[in-house]
Amino acid sequence: MRMLLELLALLTACGVALCFKPWATLRAADLRNPWLGALVLMPWVWSMQGVLPGGPPLQLSCVALLVLMFGWPLAVLSCVPVAIGTALIDAGGAAAALHQAVWNGVLPATLALGVGLLTRRWLPQHLMVYILARGFGATLLAMAFTGGLWLLAHPLPAGSDVAAVLTGRWLVAWSDAVLTGMLCAIFVAWRPQWLMTYSDQRYLPVAPR
Repeated sequence: MRMLLELLALLTACGVALCFKPWATLRAADLRNPWLGALVLMPWVWSMQGVLPGGPPLQLSCVALLVLMFGWPLAVLSCVPVAIGTALIDAGGAAAALHQAVWNGVLPATLALGVGLLTRRWLPQHLMVYILARGFGATLLAMAFTGGLWLLAHPLPAGSDVAAVLTGRWLVAWSDAVLTGMLCAIFVAWRPQWLMTYSDQRYLPVAPR
C-alpha cells in the first residue's frame, strides 16, 4: 500500500512538473552543464547515508538546491534519474529507487518550494534574505518536516526510539541546510546565472541617487 501511494505521489508530481514545460529551463546555456553535473553527482550524494540503531536511514538530499538552481519542475523530474542512479550504486531495486525519489526528492523539493514562495511573498527582497531564508531556512524546514512525515508514515524499527530518529533527522536537516545555504551564497557571488530563482534586480537593493 505504501509503495502504491509513493508511486502515485511521484506520478502526480511529475505530471504537474511536465505541465510547466521544464525543458525550457535548459534553453539557458548557462544551466545545462550544472544540470548535467548534478545528475552525475547527486546519486553519489544520495548513496552516502548513515544508519541509526535499528535501521532508519539518514542522508543528505540537496534537492532544495536543485529547486533554487533549476526551478521546481526540472528539479522534480531530475529526481527520477538520480534515484535510479542511487539504486544502481547501492544495488537496490525499483522499490528503493521509488522510495528515494519520493522521500529524498519530490517531498522535500515541494516543501522547499512552498517555504521559499512564502519568504518571497512576505520577507524583504534582499540578498541576505534570499541566501538565509530561501537557501538555508527553507531547506531546514523542508528537510525537518520531511523527517517528521517519514516517521509518521513508517513503522519505527525495532531497537530504535522516536527521540533518536527525530534527533538524527534534525541534524541531517541542519547539514543539508548549511550545505545548501553555503553553495547558494557562493553561486550568488560567483555564478548567479546558475540560480534560476535569483536575479540582481529583485534581490540587490538599488542605492538612492
